[in-house]
Amino acid sequence: MFEKNKLHSAMLAASAVVFSSQSAVAEPKQIEEVTVTATKRAASTQDIPVTVQALGEESLKNLNVNNFDDYIRYMPNITAGGRGPGQSSIYIRGMATETIATQLSQANGTAPNVALYLDEAPVSIGGRNLDVYVTDIERVEVLKGPQGTLFGASSQAGTVRLITNKPKLNEFELSVDAGLSSTEHGAMSNKLESVVNLPLIDDKLAVRVAAYQSNEGGYIDNVAGTYTPDASVNPAWKGLPVTSATNEDLVKDDFNDATYRGARIGVKYAINDDWDALLQHTHQDLDTDGVFDHDPENVGDLEVRRYFDDYLKDSFDLTSWTLEGRLAALDVVYTGAYLDREVEQSMDYTGYNDVGAYVAYYTCDYVDTCYDPTKGYVGQVENTHVSHELRLSTPQEYPWRLTAGVFYENSEILDRGNFVYPSVADLGFPENYPRGWSPDTTDPVKSTAIDSGARPAEVAFFNDITRTEKQLAFFGELSYDLTDQLTATVGLRRYDIDVKLLGSANSAFGNSPQFADGVDVDKYGDNLDSKWANNNIDTPLNESDTITKFTLSYTPNSDMLFYATYSEGFRPPAYNRGGGNGNATTTVPYTVSTDTVDNYEAGWKTSLLDRSLQFNGSVYHVDWKDIQTAVFDPSVYFLFYLDNALDAQINGIEGDVTWLPTENLQLTGAFSYNDTEITDVPASAVNVAPEGSELALSPPLQFNLRARYEWNISRFDAYWQLGVQYSDEAWSSIVVQPNDRFKQDAYTTADASVGLREMHWGVELYAENLTDERAQLFINTLDNSKRITTNRPRTLGVKLSYDF
Repeated sequence: MFEKNKLHSAMLAASAVVFSSQSAVAEPKQIEEVTVTATKRAASTQDIPVTVQALGEESLKNLNVNNFDDYIRYMPNITAGGRGPGQSSIYIRGMATETIATQLSQANGTAPNVALYLDEAPVSIGGRNLDVYVTDIERVEVLKGPQGTLFGASSQAGTVRLITNKPKLNEFELSVDAGLSSTEHGAMSNKLESVVNLPLIDDKLAVRVAAYQSNEGGYIDNVAGTYTPDASVNPAWKGLPVTSATNEDLVKDDFNDATYRGARIGVKYAINDDWDALLQHTHQDLDTDGVFDHDPENVGDLEVRRYFDDYLKDSFDLTSWTLEGRLAALDVVYTGAYLDREVEQSMDYTGYNDVGAYVAYYTCDYVDTCYDPTKGYVGQVENTHVSHELRLSTPQEYPWRLTAGVFYENSEILDRGNFVYPSVADLGFPENYPRGWSPDTTDPVKSTAIDSGARPAEVAFFNDITRTEKQLAFFGELSYDLTDQLTATVGLRRYDIDVKLLGSANSAFGNSPQFADGVDVDKYGDNLDSKWANNNIDTPLNESDTITKFTLSYTPNSDMLFYATYSEGFRPPAYNRGGGNGNATTTVPYTVSTDTVDNYEAGWKTSLLDRSLQFNGSVYHVDWKDIQTAVFDPSVYFLFYLDNALDAQINGIEGDVTWLPTENLQLTGAFSYNDTEITDVPASAVNVAPEGSELALSPPLQFNLRARYEWNISRFDAYWQLGVQYSDEAWSSIVVQPNDRFKQDAYTTADASVGLREMHWGVELYAENLTDERAQLFINTLDNSKRITTNRPRTLGVKLSYDF
């Protein structure tokens, strides 16, 4: 049940804004409505029976939003679990469960349960959100609750869409934004962004180009230290003459810097009065050093000790194309996209010495010598994603309205991850080749491997895994006006998904599993020992089903909308690379089935006081079954595995308020409250919290409040803005063994800005995290040592802008 004190506080906060507004006597001005495409049609957020929050271009600039972390924190009921830029997962309405292991989450992790889109292109991947820098973005849309009928797999808890500005045919635009900031306890940051829109042929052709570079200074120090394996922490070292490791070559202040560099070019061509074509290409490079989680308990505030080089290089190219027009009375849209993303990451893994049951075997000769205990991970992930969608829509003015289409996508992830132990070279371990086979050869080395060659001598384990997912879906939503005020909507999506897992997980002594694409084991099994043959997985894993959505909406007048919705969500099934393995108490399943969501919600959207007050909200109940859950567990083979580990329920309420009490002042607030509960824990390979426990990364209460005041000084437009964000306590994970579940503290942050602007020029001074709060965003033990992802310390900056 809801905790009455917190729920009562949330409702009082919302009510206070609503009822105090009724005494306003100043002349009101209307709130500007944001147009979204959440229903695959352009419509105001106030006119559609969908729970959607949107930050428009003006709001994004006012809030100084630059990247993924920035826009997430301004939207209650949205959280993220992760370890820095490009290494996070999004969660909506408390639907979060697991730890995030970037070493393995792409090839062997669960699919996201919140879909991420850049325009019409799905760009989701497990454990690594596409961290698009927010330059020339028209709006960020967050659709809450299952959106599977229109947006498909992984839209189980909701969908986040980044919508870019498109070329304008007959308008020249030029803008330049520059910024400089200083972070307390950290290094300086700077950025430069530019946008130009060029009409080339009147009414026919235009080009738009946006380019940016942002250098974000670090604020975490890698401090000097010595690491020595301790038998009292891990009995594997008992009686051995351990050797220490030092990090003197890696000591550095403010070592977690990040750089975003990129450009987007768009070309729009008006074929005739009815048809337009759009072609866009985006390129971005994200480079980071160090880590973004610190160790205040064992090392110090904003400090860590790392013994292996930490860096991330994340580059993507996204090409998308859209053709839209009319055929008779139908609106027709065809859109496609091709994403090519490459990630290279290196990270310290020395903490594995404290938990690995057999770690000494890779470090010592068990006679008289132990070698360097330093350990690291170096991985490469390549992700290609092709999608096509064709949809038709009937006119909006019809009493019945249909949007229907077909969707196809083909995604491939190539994952090569090397676990580097310098000691194995000293111990003389043999060369490590990928294991596996294919139907086209009897050579177990050439197999289905991405790279069939030997790995470097210091590599003790490695993954060479290809994961593919193909989906074909037919979808539609039909709305019918039962009366002038009452409308019913039915949505359906029929999908067919194939998931494949190819390749192998490998160790220097060959006791690791392999996978293959429907291989005839009887034919090729002579080349393999019995253990390997037993690990064969008959792929592809196929799943077909139909999901539904039903909505009834009521509009008593043009300023009010009430709706009730039932919707279903899903995400794809998955494989375990170590299926069939385990210890005396654990057996890892070969496959993990789809988990499903039944969502019941009722919502309202109101515009009051001559549209100077807007109050929207919803209440909901979520049944989440067979929840896919991942665990990192060094006590069993292959360390990272999945299972359908639990069921859960979520009851919640959320709302947002915008009020213009005077011509100059705007007040904005939003809140959410979630009561999450694990309702069933069947026997599984994952040891999760017991029934009655809360889900992970699901703070019961979240809210934010902002005030913005604008006035004139001579020929200048002046403004100031204040904002506060609050997030309640939350658990870091639902997994309780080994030692993954921690209570994260509640936190409050505050921001402020003041600025001047004339026709073309603007300047702003701003402060973020005014109180220098250390927010506990995510506590993890993924490198086998407890660390806390935190927010950027207090930052003071200046922004200059020019618009022509």
